[in-house]
Amino acid sequence: MQKIIITIDGFSSCGKSTLAKQLARELNYVFIDSGAMYRAITLYFLRNHVDWYNKEQVSKALEEIDLDFHYNEKTNESHMYLNEENVEQLIRDMLVSENVSEVSTIKEVREFAVAQQQKLGLRKGIVMDGRDIGTTVFPNAELKIFVTADPTVRVERRFKELYDKNPNITIEEVRNNLEMRDYIDSNREVSPLRKANDAIVLDNSDLTREQQLKTALKWAKERMIAHAN
Repeated sequence: MQKIIITIDGFSSCGKSTLAKQLARELNYVFIDSGAMYRAITLYFLRNHVDWYNKEQVSKALEEIDLDFHYNEKTNESHMYLNEENVEQLIRDMLVSENVSEVSTIKEVREFAVAQQQKLGLRKGIVMDGRDIGTTVFPNAELKIFVTADPTVRVERRFKELYDKNPNITIEEVRNNLEMRDYIDSNREVSPLRKANDAIVLDNSDLTREQQLKTALKWAKERMIAHAN
């Protein structure tokens, strides 16, 4: 069947990344982890002592960076490559984690990452999740899914996820955090979160991960067949 581009957007704590990874694995597609891309850029900056407060240094460094993903059949995962080096493990280093948020807010870095993502999309057969993938990164994607869930369900899911790491956290704290993230994502100046006009809404409030995957797979196969004709 014809390979296509699949975008998965939506609010936080809706299970976008889980669905994207499952879908990519089932279709033998490459999962593009935008977070990993920003981590790889941060790794390059740290290795090469780039001052990311200096626009000239940032622009020069970005010219030397090539990002790619390769599907690893042994692990059934897509690995991040920086200038043809597998850096999947290196980008999880604490030093990278401590600096990636700062690096990812730089306008030139974001523009570069989007351009790299679009370059990867030229070969099709990719799944990517985020908040502006179907509207900004791949506006012509063959299948756009917008994942949503009841706010109460999202709060409960996030609370369960965080409770294991921090038993002192409260439901109220989680709710306030999600509401704030929703507001910021929907009202930010650059590429705000919004549903693309041609996106299909997937409300997974009452769905298991398996049911969600089954639904998305059905849509994906229908689009793949349609674009093959």
